[in-house]
Amino acid sequence: MDNPEGRQYILTVSCPDAVGLVAAVSGLIASWGGWLTEVSNHAAPDTKRFFMRNVIAASSLPFGLEEFRNGFVPLARRHRMDFAVRDTGAPKRVLVLVSKEPHCLADLLHRWHTGELKLDLRGVVSNHEVMREDVERLGVPFHHVPVTADAKERAFERVEGIFEAEAVDLVVLARFMQVLPAALCERWAGKIVNIHHGFLPSFAGGRPYQQAFERGVKLIGATSHFVTASLDEGPIIEQDVIRVDHTDTVEDMVRLGRDVEKTVLARAVRYLLEDRVLIDGSKTVVFR
Repeated sequence: MDNPEGRQYILTVSCPDAVGLVAAVSGLIASWGGWLTEVSNHAAPDTKRFFMRNVIAASSLPFGLEEFRNGFVPLARRHRMDFAVRDTGAPKRVLVLVSKEPHCLADLLHRWHTGELKLDLRGVVSNHEVMREDVERLGVPFHHVPVTADAKERAFERVEGIFEAEAVDLVVLARFMQVLPAALCERWAGKIVNIHHGFLPSFAGGRPYQQAFERGVKLIGATSHFVTASLDEGPIIEQDVIRVDHTDTVEDMVRLGRDVEKTVLARAVRYLLEDRVLIDGSKTVVFR
């Protein structure tokens, strides 16, 4: 119990709100001798749901992850809890999708390579060959899957096949400029995260920075959200903005926009890797 930075179990819970939920969960963990190193909870007044994230020192428990999961089931049933528990000793398996723009992928690769983002990077999928050399230089598998108008369905069958073969926990769209099929989005709900080049809702269609420039905006931003069948309408995970003014050109806005895009995406990915994001209908609860 003297190494709080060692292996941990992360328990996440969502359920109908009720009196005594915190006591019930913490009391059960305490009865096992579990040492809680981090506790976060939130009761949503509009949806009447309760959300919790607990971090437990694995070494404080007399059993392993499966026994923890089995031991928690009776409490979960009693309170109609959806719950998950994960061992931090097994990093999440992640796949990144990208098209031609390299900035978000390059940033994620750097954060992964330096250990800032702790994940098991299973590969990069792209509908272009542009990033192959940079990816393979780091020893990461690169999958080129062209997406053409007459073979889009087959292309996404190949993409989903990679999802399944790699048993991924998270898919990151790092400026992947293709719309995923609705059925794929539904099958992988809550596991695909996107970065949008705007502070949603924002300028629709192509050339968003040109539109922003023409409108004389004073803020540009980025939004990271879960991918759903409804384009750019999934639950929002993270957002940020940066100030611009009349002296900034379209090129300046593109450069500044790329900076905020990669920062927002990296934050969202980190929150997801650390099980800090719980979905509440069309919204999220993010325990930072």
